[in-house]
Amino acid sequence: MKKLLLAGIGLALSAMLAGGPALAQTAQTLRIGLAEDPDLLDPTLARTYVGRIVFASLCDKLVDITPELEIVPQLATEWQWTDGNKGLVMKLRQGVKFHDGEPFDAAAVKFNIERHLKLPGSNRKAEISAVTGVDIIDDHTVKLVLSAPFAPLLAQLTDRAGMMVSPKAAQAAQASGGDFSTRPVCAGPFKFSERVAQDRIVLERFADYWNKDQIKFDKVTFLPIPDSTVRLANLQSGGLDLIERVMATDVEAVKKDSRLKFADITGLGYQSITANLNNGPRSKNPLGQDPRVRQALELSIDRDAVNQVVFNGLFQPGNQWVPPGNPFYVKSLPIPGRDVAKAKQLLAEAKAPNPSFTLTVPTNPETLQAAQVIQSMAAEAGFDIKIQATEFASSLDLAVKGDYEAYLIGWSGRTDPDGNIYNFVSCKAPPALNTPHYCNEGVDKELDAGRAIEAPAERLAHYAKVAERVLADRPVIYVWHPKWLYAMNAKLAGFTPYPDGLIRPQGLRMQ
Repeated sequence: MKKLLLAGIGLALSAMLAGGPALAQTAQTLRIGLAEDPDLLDPTLARTYVGRIVFASLCDKLVDITPELEIVPQLATEWQWTDGNKGLVMKLRQGVKFHDGEPFDAAAVKFNIERHLKLPGSNRKAEISAVTGVDIIDDHTVKLVLSAPFAPLLAQLTDRAGMMVSPKAAQAAQASGGDFSTRPVCAGPFKFSERVAQDRIVLERFADYWNKDQIKFDKVTFLPIPDSTVRLANLQSGGLDLIERVMATDVEAVKKDSRLKFADITGLGYQSITANLNNGPRSKNPLGQDPRVRQALELSIDRDAVNQVVFNGLFQPGNQWVPPGNPFYVKSLPIPGRDVAKAKQLLAEAKAPNPSFTLTVPTNPETLQAAQVIQSMAAEAGFDIKIQATEFASSLDLAVKGDYEAYLIGWSGRTDPDGNIYNFVSCKAPPALNTPHYCNEGVDKELDAGRAIEAPAERLAHYAKVAERVLADRPVIYVWHPKWLYAMNAKLAGFTPYPDGLIRPQGLRMQ
């Protein structure tokens, strides 16, 4: 913990010495402390939650959500399903410009959707896989053509699949062999200024933003500070204006501090242990090759105890990709209780009474503490777990490459249940998300069926069959569902927490 604290202090000090956003305060600059450094700033390729926070200031989407999860207009002003729900006609907002001055129009939408579907390495392809093409009806009307009805589509378009980048800038980057993510060009309220890896991302106000009256800051600076104690200290000292993911154990201190305000909301995501089943040589161990060992690991964990010890009881234990109480939670498969005796029995049957594996964990203090609690619990059943603390973006890269045995990692969640499950267990999912390389044709059949119908009861019937198989195979062991916990300068007004965890700059102002 001491090393983590020093590392976090080093990050904060380097931000101060390097240019001042953590040192110099003006009423026109909003400084946001992030728990990790984002990955690629390209909506088609990106995969991190903190990247989505940056995108909320950088790249507008076709549609957005309300705090109540209703889908509302953003770059599209209205929409209508046609052709038996195999066509989605969208009217586009007029007068919108990209940061390079290029107009946002139907041709731009067509380019972006096709880029999501065709760009090598796209993490959006599986999210909108039912889309087969985009018809331009006129300059401000498009029709998304689907191979079959696709219930999650609008929900997917509220996130990165619906983000629009400048076709001119993306094509220029590709033609020159450059990396678009190093200087992204979108149509959001702020435009890209600079990025220093592990130090800061700076965005500047876009003067021609279509909704500019809602933007009150000239700049937004994102500072990745993995240590939550240091992140909070920077807020308390005035070096930051807003931080995400306050430690649960710090909530009462924030509430008692008259200089600060606190906000929270129940999220859509989960935290889980992902096991490497078939992604390279490191999958060849008892945990990766025998589902009985994975079942034993789950039975060794007391989810309620993890929640109480690490999160002061603020989070919610869970065993599925949506929390208990969600309409798509399969009630016939409730959270299993801890059973060390049965866990030992399963390990004996698997002829692996003392399995050893390395658990990769991002360098977030709470996640590391949870890993230590799980390590101690599992040891009582015979497991020897070694914890490998790894910088967040690096841990993602290791998982994609198969250079892991198990991974304690979170997913920030989506408004439609498909967004919490499909990309992690489908045979057709991008390997950057289905890092275990799990594949079951029966699961895929039910996932596809769940995408093709809208009636919640009918979709739930298909998800129940998915749950029966996935919860038995356990490529992912779901452990808890977090709340989003924020702290901010008491003078910051206009902040509204959303279930997706994103920080929207519209309406934020310093009083």
